Amino acid sequence: MAMRGRAEDHRTSVVRPPDFDEFWAEIQRRLDAIPLNPTMEPVPMRSTGEVEVFEIGYDSLDGVRIAGWYCRPRASYLAGPYPGLSIVPGYVSEPTLPKSWAKMGYAAVGVAPRGKLRSNTQFNPGYPGLLTHNIVDRNTYTYRGFYADAARAIDFLLTRPEVDHSRIGVHGSSQGGALTVVSAALRREVVTCGAAGAPYLTGFLDSAGLTNSNPYVEINEYLRLYPEREPRVRETLAYFDCINFASHITCPMLIYVGLADDVCPPETGYDLLKALPSETSELHAYPGCGHDAGIYWEMANVETFLAKHLRPAAASLHAQETTG
Repeated sequence: MAMRGRAEDHRTSVVRPPDFDEFWAEIQRRLDAIPLNPTMEPVPMRSTGEVEVFEIGYDSLDGVRIAGWYCRPRASYLAGPYPGLSIVPGYVSEPTLPKSWAKMGYAAVGVAPRGKLRSNTQFNPGYPGLLTHNIVDRNTYTYRGFYADAARAIDFLLTRPEVDHSRIGVHGSSQGGALTVVSAALRREVVTCGAAGAPYLTGFLDSAGLTNSNPYVEINEYLRLYPEREPRVRETLAYFDCINFASHITCPMLIYVGLADDVCPPETGYDLLKALPSETSELHAYPGCGHDAGIYWEMANVETFLAKHLRPAAASLHAQETTG
């Protein structure tokens, strides 16, 4: 492991490939040629008096069918249109059923990118395994499709007439933090804000050198078996590193990290902050907190940040009730 100094003083080794933009533009062209084919099936047993729950599906890169949850306020509880919110999952966690967000006034998607439960019949490298699947080939590496699946969750929200397309947010932690960053970059024309906790997939090889914990240990184990592949691994990962997506982000971003995080090192959270537009980005750091990134205290900040930019009706009603 590398020597650890102050997290904010770390300097990333990530280099942006000269054809990074062209690589992702070609992926977007391929995505644009694939009809979304969205479906929604009501789930009465999971619905409540305030929230309607649906199982959803849509088509993504390489013809993979992606599953997820969609939760929206009942019109009798809150009238639309609603701000849209994509809730993106961690590495080993399954997709969130975002009922609590719908109760707050959001039309919320909990997406299951390829390999996750209900999206794993066509692609399933397993856990561990997802991080290193085809890691020496940028055109078949896991996260090429995984990132596309997350971006298409935004596209799903844009098909919904009850969603205000000018108010779209993204939120997640760990891998969800990475997917928040990537979604904000790949859908920068429509994403209004993003809140990313303990951002994974940021400084891949820096992180692998700073931690002894999974999932990054998967990379260390892979390179112990195939040390000669290190240059190809580094070259591939540069196309998927959140630091290289950051310059494309135009919306306000909230980053939060735990300074004792041995899963997603806080150094890389600071590296990400330096790569984001400084005037619209902020980072909250929690001493003594690990991979939870201080969520016990930070969740109120996340909710306030999202409400400020997305203006859900439930937040306005709550403000009126507390000040009335």
